[in-house]
Amino acid sequence: MPTPHIYKTEGLVIRHTNYGEADRILTVMTPQYGKIRFIAKGSRKITSKLASAVDLLTRGQFVLATGRELDVVTQGVVLERFDHLRDSLWHATAGYTVAEALGRSLEDREQHDDIYALARDTLRRLDADAEAWLADPVPQNQAGPTARGWATMRSFELVLLDMLGYRPAFHRCVVCEAALQPVENNGFNAELGGAICPTCSRYGIRPLPLLTLKVLRLVQSTEWHALPVMRLDARTRDDVEAILQGIFALNLERSLKSWGLLGT
Repeated sequence: MPTPHIYKTEGLVIRHTNYGEADRILTVMTPQYGKIRFIAKGSRKITSKLASAVDLLTRGQFVLATGRELDVVTQGVVLERFDHLRDSLWHATAGYTVAEALGRSLEDREQHDDIYALARDTLRRLDADAEAWLADPVPQNQAGPTARGWATMRSFELVLLDMLGYRPAFHRCVVCEAALQPVENNGFNAELGGAICPTCSRYGIRPLPLLTLKVLRLVQSTEWHALPVMRLDARTRDDVEAILQGIFALNLERSLKSWGLLGT
């Protein structure tokens, strides 16, 4: 939509870059205007009133003035900071993955209020999971995911793929359209957009074990709040992640850098 000279929007800060001695250029995902870039002048100064509102992974309310090349933020108020998420290495990295996925998959100024809501809600879920993890007197290894955190990220990835028009097929063979049987020798081909039955196995790029297929189907078809806690072995988690990352890499023509840090 066209923007007036002075306008207000809420948004998630998904990227920031230092500019000059005291400024930052921000990339922010908004519900009304899609992904936008603007400059926060003086925001790197300790005394700046904008400093907290322009932190990465902050949801804020911004007042912007239209500029010749970049719009300029004149006011910024923090709405959510997701502080628990920031205190856990894995959850923070998961949040950065959400931000990077938005930055890489969306064009500037294309409205996607559904994707904005997805990202906001995913960060809230990660923050709540991090809070529970931090409160656990015997916490899991901080370098790895919690079961709930892992499921949250896979749900985010599958819903985002669906919203972008890249929904993978996990119930029928993408070659012959036969219903997939519960067997161990199905396959998967990201270029063809989904699973391959044993009869069409020559088109398969990678194996699709039965448990991996079941997990992908479950996460794809279930609302996040209804997902059960899944205690999966590392191999199954790796298989699921590799399949989803392959779909993203193919359609975005690049991999997300944060995937390398989001190990299991």
